[in-house]
Amino acid sequence: MDRKEFFIDGAWTASLDGGAHQVVEAATGRPLAEAAMAGAADIDAAVGAARRALAGPWGELGNPGRADLLDRFADELQARGRETAETVTRENGMPIKMSKSVNGYGPAFMVRYYAKLIRGLGLEESRPSAAGGRTIVRREPVGVVAAITPWNYPQPLAAMKLAPALAAGCTVVLKPSPETALDAYAFADAAVAAGLPAGVVNVVPGGREAGAHLVRHPGVDKVAFTGSTGAGRAIGEISGRLLRPVTLELGGKSVSLVADDADLDLFTARLLDVSLPNNGQTCHAGTRILAPRTRYGEVVDAITETVRGYRVGNPLDRGTQIGPMVSRAQRRRVLDYIGIGKASDARLTVGGGVPAGLAEGWFVEPTVFADVDNGDVIAREEIFGPVLAVVPYGTIDEAIAIANDSDYGLGGSVWTADEERGIEIGRRIQTGSFGVNHYELDLDAPFGGVKGSGLGRELGPEGLGPYLVHKSIYLAASAAS
Repeated sequence: MDRKEFFIDGAWTASLDGGAHQVVEAATGRPLAEAAMAGAADIDAAVGAARRALAGPWGELGNPGRADLLDRFADELQARGRETAETVTRENGMPIKMSKSVNGYGPAFMVRYYAKLIRGLGLEESRPSAAGGRTIVRREPVGVVAAITPWNYPQPLAAMKLAPALAAGCTVVLKPSPETALDAYAFADAAVAAGLPAGVVNVVPGGREAGAHLVRHPGVDKVAFTGSTGAGRAIGEISGRLLRPVTLELGGKSVSLVADDADLDLFTARLLDVSLPNNGQTCHAGTRILAPRTRYGEVVDAITETVRGYRVGNPLDRGTQIGPMVSRAQRRRVLDYIGIGKASDARLTVGGGVPAGLAEGWFVEPTVFADVDNGDVIAREEIFGPVLAVVPYGTIDEAIAIANDSDYGLGGSVWTADEERGIEIGRRIQTGSFGVNHYELDLDAPFGGVKGSGLGRELGPEGLGPYLVHKSIYLAASAAS
């Protein structure tokens, strides 16, 4: 499984000045494989290749030709889906049932979606001018895109950038996280098999220094980043100074608002998917659960017993519901937050440590705290692990105020027997996406955050726009005639 070369300019390339990273299997804590890590010279080479491809055959293709190539690219990604999903599970601990869907088949679906979208999109349109002439409005690719992706959903988060960028006619330098450097090469292998021109897709795993060099690189025209809010602020600051467009999908501390008329059986049946997907290592996870005081004990008991029953173990086992954290450092971070919760006035109802019999690997017990104040650390900061905080409220207005009293605004959900009431609550909560008795990303709708959760949108037709620039060509009335 070793990947000791980068994919640059359509070829496998030895590192010019980088190092290597030992990828560790999350479930065992043992070395899995070695991956090359990019240095500044490797990033320079990748950006140079992308710039050449932008001016070459890729830039000369029209939308139909590009869509054909993207469909072939999707076919090759799908053909590798099972193997890719297993690799991700071994890297970051995502339960295999989930990984097969999001990492195995999600990227191919997204690439096909944008291929279909551009088939019906003209490069130019003519509009009548108020002055009596007309204006040609032309769509052009923004240029070379730096796509910087995290370890929690490595395949779909990369595809959310690659697919619209390539559809728009851009070229891409993909810098995945060291923890999930191995699976990123599925994009390189698929690009070769699909016959994408050299330099259109370049894959250069690297650490923070490589990412910072890529963000500042004068050959980059746009940055698309998913990761922590802290890193996003730094990238946004650099991009602002350079007047460079940037899309930032950042952290979250989303609510699951249980209304007084909620069906608790429905809520607990979907709790894993909405509040603890991917072992809680999910930016939009509804880990802040708001429960009405009139039913508080009932809600806490239902959540506690549901979480107590989750199967924790080997993420390659299809029956596993909660797998390990991605790394020793991430497990330490989560356990530290659990310690903060224990030291507060909150009440631990289940979990709170390392599962018995799972000393190897980076496992944490799924954990629930009740009687949490919304000002508590565990209710305000993104833990990124299987930890739920149940906050009581009185009226719905109070619940909405609690939901909005957050530095984040990425996801969220409400659980109620009255769908119209749920929609109205969703309208009042300050967030980029929201679900009523449900939460799942819709690939045909925009996704992104407000406040500390980011800038811009990905997915849906709106996800193509950030990779295009518009040029207006004005024609006088005499020329128009």
